[in-house]
Amino acid sequence: MEHFIYDTRKQISIINLDLTQEYLNAAASKVEDICSKGNKILFVGTKRSASKTIREEASQIGLPYIDKRWLGGTLTNWKTIRGSVRRLLDIEEMISSGRIEKLIKKEAVEIQKEYAKLQDSVGGIKDMKGLPDAIFVIDVKYEKIAVLEAKKMGIPIIALVDTNSNPDGIDVVIPGNDDAIRSIRLITKVIADAAARGMDSSKGFSSKTDIPVIQKAKKEDEPAESKDAKNVEKEISLEEVKIETNVSEDNSEESNNKQEQSEE
Repeated sequence: MEHFIYDTRKQISIINLDLTQEYLNAAASKVEDICSKGNKILFVGTKRSASKTIREEASQIGLPYIDKRWLGGTLTNWKTIRGSVRRLLDIEEMISSGRIEKLIKKEAVEIQKEYAKLQDSVGGIKDMKGLPDAIFVIDVKYEKIAVLEAKKMGIPIIALVDTNSNPDGIDVVIPGNDDAIRSIRLITKVIADAAARGMDSSKGFSSKTDIPVIQKAKKEDEPAESKDAKNVEKEISLEEVKIETNVSEDNSEESNNKQEQSEE
């Protein structure tokens, strides 16, 4: 990670943020390209500072995620993991249909405990039909099992890598702080937005906003109400003209009468 370190002060390494922005933009472009082809990205972040953000951002755009515990063999032994997913779906159906209420209390409690464990381990991947086309990881050192399995299966890895981690073997590195919640939230948000854009483009939606064209209204299309209003205005103005002419005629007649009286 020496290439990404700007300076070291009091044994604390400071990452070059210019490189962070450059590599983050490259990672976002990569994610958007993957999702634009209809492929899926698995979001992985099981540490306490990343769990909530990973769950919220991935579930918001409908992508699979693992936020509690990485089960060994999630990628290398997908068929077995798929069995756990089926069991989770069966229990969900049992709860929604009300069949669990017909069981004895001890059985129902055991099933509820099993449901909680399965929800934590495979709840975020229950809609994943097969292996992901790429994984996005927060802290490759903490998620070393997920990284090893992805390497073994040839799945591209996009990861937020801190100065205490080894970036070797990571396909797309995003240098940054993988412990601070604000840093994790910012990086994950950018990646999730890029994935959402790619998914929209794969469905035929354009992310660009169209500029509205303002057309001038033709005189023929003038509404009847405005025509009536104009006609009323014309009538009012004609009446005003008539009143003014009548007043002027009356004034002229009075002046002529006064002149005749003075001559007499």
